[in-house]
Amino acid sequence: MLDKQDFISVVNKTPLVAIDLIVRSSNSEILMGMRVNEPAAGCWFVPGGRIYKSETLEDAFQRITETELGLAYGIESAQLLGAFTHLYETNFAKISGLSTHYVVLGYQLELNIDLNRLPAQQHCNYRWFGKNDDFSDVHPNSQAYFPYLR
Repeated sequence: MLDKQDFISVVNKTPLVAIDLIVRSSNSEILMGMRVNEPAAGCWFVPGGRIYKSETLEDAFQRITETELGLAYGIESAQLLGAFTHLYETNFAKISGLSTHYVVLGYQLELNIDLNRLPAQQHCNYRWFGKNDDFSDVHPNSQAYFPYLR
C-alpha cells in the first residue's frame, strides 16, 4: 500500500485502474451510493474501487465486492460492460489543481441487495435508480452506464 505522498504522486502522473460495480436489480434499477470522499463527493455513484499493484483482476473483484457490497462475489458472476474513462477535476487529498484520471472496467451484476446492510465507508446513503428517476445528483460517469446495461 502506498503512503499518502506516494499516492499523490501517482494520481498526479498516471491514470488509476479501477472496477465499477453496476449492480442491477431484477427491476432494472441501478444501485448507487452518495459519495463521501473525493473525487465525486456529494454525488450519487455506483460502488467500485481501485485495482492494486500485483493484484489479479479476479482478486480485485472479490475484494471490491466485499468492501463495497458487504459480500465477496467472483468475477464469473458478473458481465463486463466495457472500459470507461473517468476524468475528475478533484482528487482524494483535496489538493487544488490536481485532477484524477481513472480507466474503469465496468462490471454488471444482477443482485437484489438490502440497502440497510451495505457498508458505509465510501457512501453515506444508498438507493436504486431507474431510467425514469431524476438524475440531477447522479454523477455523469455513473449516468453513462445505463445505455450499456444488458
